[in-house]
Amino acid sequence: MSTPPISAPPGVARPSRFEPLVRRGHLPLVFLVLALCGLGLWLRLSVPLGPFYWDTVLYLDGGNRVLSGQIPSVDFFAPVGALGYWLFAAGLALFPTPQPLLLAHWMMFAVTLPPFLPLVLRVARDRSGMAWALLLPLLFFQLVPLNVEQFSTFPSFDGYGMYNRQVAQVLYVLVATLLFERRAGLLLFAIAWCCTTLFLLKITGFIVAGLVCLLAFAAGRVALRVALGALGAFLATLGALELGFGLVSHYIADILALVRLNEGGIAGRLVQAASIHFGFVGSGALLFLALLAIGWRSVRARFAALAERRDLTSLNAALDQDVVWLAVLLAGGIFFESQNTGDQAFIFLWPLLLRILSGPEGRRLPLFVLAGAVALPPTVNIAHRTARAVIGQVNYVALPLPDLKILGQVNQRPELVERAQTNLEILGEHEETYTLFADRGLLPFYSLYADIDFQATWLLGTNQAVRAIRAFEAQNGVRFETIMTLNFTNPYPYLLDRQAPRHIAIGADPSRAVPAPDAETIAAVREADLILYPTCPVTPANMRLRTIYEAGLVGHHPVQLSPCWTGYVRDALSLRR
Repeated sequence: MSTPPISAPPGVARPSRFEPLVRRGHLPLVFLVLALCGLGLWLRLSVPLGPFYWDTVLYLDGGNRVLSGQIPSVDFFAPVGALGYWLFAAGLALFPTPQPLLLAHWMMFAVTLPPFLPLVLRVARDRSGMAWALLLPLLFFQLVPLNVEQFSTFPSFDGYGMYNRQVAQVLYVLVATLLFERRAGLLLFAIAWCCTTLFLLKITGFIVAGLVCLLAFAAGRVALRVALGALGAFLATLGALELGFGLVSHYIADILALVRLNEGGIAGRLVQAASIHFGFVGSGALLFLALLAIGWRSVRARFAALAERRDLTSLNAALDQDVVWLAVLLAGGIFFESQNTGDQAFIFLWPLLLRILSGPEGRRLPLFVLAGAVALPPTVNIAHRTARAVIGQVNYVALPLPDLKILGQVNQRPELVERAQTNLEILGEHEETYTLFADRGLLPFYSLYADIDFQATWLLGTNQAVRAIRAFEAQNGVRFETIMTLNFTNPYPYLLDRQAPRHIAIGADPSRAVPAPDAETIAAVREADLILYPTCPVTPANMRLRTIYEAGLVGHHPVQLSPCWTGYVRDALSLRR
């Protein structure tokens, strides 16, 4: 017989059930982090320029397109789903001068916290330490714009891999919920929310989520009614997006186009992913073997019972074991990393590691050491690089980028800034040298785009282009309403408050993310008022883009806007002669 709840004495307020949670500090910490992020996005913060910073322009371009009325996948070809561009557009509308790299990172709190906070609060009722162990890693990884991989030895933040980091963070929330949450309503909400989010972020993350959810269902951690409810909510959301915008069908068409562009070599990419992240995969494999050895009798008995009885209870017991979960998460992580260049790899193993260490065998030294070997080295590395980047800014100077709005909120070492300014002069005066490399399909050096020199030079060149366009317009009495680039990114519609042409790929890597243009795309290119072609330096990718869109250049004539920029101006525009 259950004991009735004890009522508070007359005149004494009954304590709120959230009072001990607030006292333990979980909610106050989250609110403090959110307040600091909001303040940081409101202020005009500057960050140390790092590798591939121009990837951030994909969010500026996509967010600006959304604010101008365009729909991702429907109105422009994108390498990932629409959610990131929608969130970034909301950030641009909400904050006056957000640093774009920080906005692309911190906006994900709007996605991860709704399903994660209820879980943390529930766990905190009985195990405050476990709640902290779940909460702190996610806050840390979401606050820091750094990847596990390291391209630069200079203290800086990574300007690439944002959508991969976002996927890893949402997978963290999903795995934590599946392992620690038992309330049906919260499970349904979290599964539907996370799977919808991952579908709209990056399809490979959604595939991994499907694998994890399938294991959770087969292991008995998700009831059939919860699974059907989550599936229904997921399909209803996609149905609404399709009926309202035609988004889903266009997005799937984009995915199929990307698959065709990148087909082949999956085995090699899987091996490469495992080797790059050997710290995770190797330590994880040793942890798997240790779990198997320590729990061999239990593992063998459960699978023997499944083979003998072949019922649902035996299936649940066989699959809901740490060793099975670890195998599935490692396999899913390797698959996801095979499609990536950089991110916070395998951080979604953390919740499982916590479950292992809190279990009956968790105090065994081998498991404790191996779990630490999986989680700690990349975490310590990122923490170290974060400290270097933050402290290093004391001696950094801002890049002279007065015309780049929030894109120019970056700094670097004075000698690198001076070097970039000299680079731009040399590149403008000696185009023919770099054309020789490009004609042979080569970059001046192999890792050009990752180099901070190049990123700083590219930003200075972009600033030069903005000024050149304004000067040309003033001199010729014309205004370019639609601007396109034959380059990886197109920041100019945002920087000049103009429009970007529809049906054009953003993140234009011709080797893997630019499908052959159809008649609609070529027509959109022909309608562009100005098409920019960068020559500092000439690269094989830009030459290839010019070839891909060559039919759309008909009706345009070239003009030299500056030593580093050729502009193709639409003939129909009336210029002062």
